[in-house]
Amino acid sequence: MNWILLAARKGLSSLVVYGLLAIPFAALAQPWDELEADQQRILKPFESRWSELPEDKRARLLRGAERWQKMTPEQRSMMQERFKRWQALSPRQRDAIRLRFDKFQKLSPTQKAKIRNAFKRFKSLPPDKRKKLRQRWRKMTPEQRKRWLLYLRHRRDSNS
Repeated sequence: MNWILLAARKGLSSLVVYGLLAIPFAALAQPWDELEADQQRILKPFESRWSELPEDKRARLLRGAERWQKMTPEQRSMMQERFKRWQALSPRQRDAIRLRFDKFQKLSPTQKAKIRNAFKRFKSLPPDKRKKLRQRWRKMTPEQRKRWLLYLRHRRDSNS
């Protein structure tokens, strides 16, 4: 096949793919006055600068508003509490959390499952036991933490 024809086809298919990828952002990132009343109510804090926000940011906010609308009152209350705690964090603490989240996202599904299971086990402990473990962990040096994690892994693997 002629290489020019092949390149044209690849270029055209790329344009089609890029065009299709842009549709959701273009559809979601509409002007403020075209948003539904519920969306405007939820996104009210962003009204004055809505037109200045990048399209991907507006699209993320709209997806968040959609999720918010689907939540139960209990879920909304929990999310508001979490958001208050997030806002109370220092920029340094937020950056550290974002970094840990990014690292978690890069893990394999197996590694993620192990972490989730360990967290479930931790959350199933009585509150006083969790508090003692947190205090113990905070007092450890990085080397002690590393040894402790190795010990727990070895103990878990030998029990399996």
